This record gives sequence, structure tokens and C-alpha cells, in this order.
Amino acid sequence: MSTSECSASQREDKKEEPLKTSDFYKTKNLPARFDNPEWFEGYNVKFTNPFYATSSQSYGATPPSAHTMPTAFHGKSQKFTGYYGKFGMYRNHSLNTELDKSVV
Repeated sequence: MSTSECSASQREDKKEEPLKTSDFYKTKNLPARFDNPEWFEGYNVKFTNPFYATSSQSYGATPPSAHTMPTAFHGKSQKFTGYYGKFGMYRNHSLNTELDKSVV
């Protein structure tokens, strides 16, 4: 058995755990989706005409890593949405007195 075969079999036996953001940085109130950057999908490289290439395409083509994920999460309160979700937004029920405009 050669050394390359031995090292390949050792790599297969060792299951590498995915890197987490919390392994590298101190995190605060971080949801699991931000702590595990490998969960994000859809970062396939699409070859486009260089004439139409934009800077956002080059930025969005790279998948997130533990170093590019946020380290803190500050969620907003759902108090307003919860209130109006029960009763609905205000609706004006007054009489419409405006004339309809003809497009003719």
C-alpha cells in the first residue's frame, strides 16, 4: 500500500465536521443558519459573457464561509405584526365621489 492510498483511506475514515462560525468568533444570539455556513445552497458558478459581468455577480458567486457570516443577530419584535394580523389594517369605508376618467 502506497502512502497516497494510506492517506486517502485515513481521510475517508475521518469524517470532517463542517466549520462553524462559533469555532472562530465569539457569537451572540446567533441562529443555527448563521452558525453553519454549509447549509446555504445555490452557489454554483455560472459562466457568463465578460461583457455583461457585474461586480455583484463576482460577490454572489462565492459561497459563505465561517469568516463571512455575521457574528451577532438582533431580531426585531413582531408585536406590531401580531396585533394587526389579528384585526387587520384600517380600511376606509367612505363613499367614493371621484369621477371615473375615460381613456377614450
